[in-house]
Amino acid sequence: MEERKKAERQLSAGGVVVRRGDEGWQVVLIEVRGKSGKPRWTLPKGLVEEGENIARTAHREVKEETGVDGRIIEKIDSIHYFYAFRNGDTLKKYFKIVYFFLMEYTGGDTKDHDTEVIEARWFPFDKAVEMVSFEDEREILRKAKQILKKRKMWQEEKE
Repeated sequence: MEERKKAERQLSAGGVVVRRGDEGWQVVLIEVRGKSGKPRWTLPKGLVEEGENIARTAHREVKEETGVDGRIIEKIDSIHYFYAFRNGDTLKKYFKIVYFFLMEYTGGDTKDHDTEVIEARWFPFDKAVEMVSFEDEREILRKAKQILKKRKMWQEEKE
């Protein structure tokens, strides 16, 4: 009988970076290679490093993965999921918690992303919701929009 291994816990943080464009709010997404090798769009995020709090991690990961900086407006929420990673004959299981922060763009250029990212690009907010590959990240984007509305930062666009 195979021994059941307990999942290791991982803590990550990331950001929903927004800016006001001519056509309304925009959000930056990153394109990364998925497990199947097929590219997918996602929010920038990464593991908390020793001695780092989740807000600092969110800033660092956003800057590394997108090339842009942002000022934290507030914490949006967290997502939780299990995943497994095989390295040779060893299968490691993880329980991951990712905290996301709403951030207002303050500078930087999406061309300056790191090498693990295929592309970083600004999208109109509602298009970004359609583009992300995972439903839990779509929900994070919807919650970010609600925060912008609650803070009276969002005005509905004129058709």
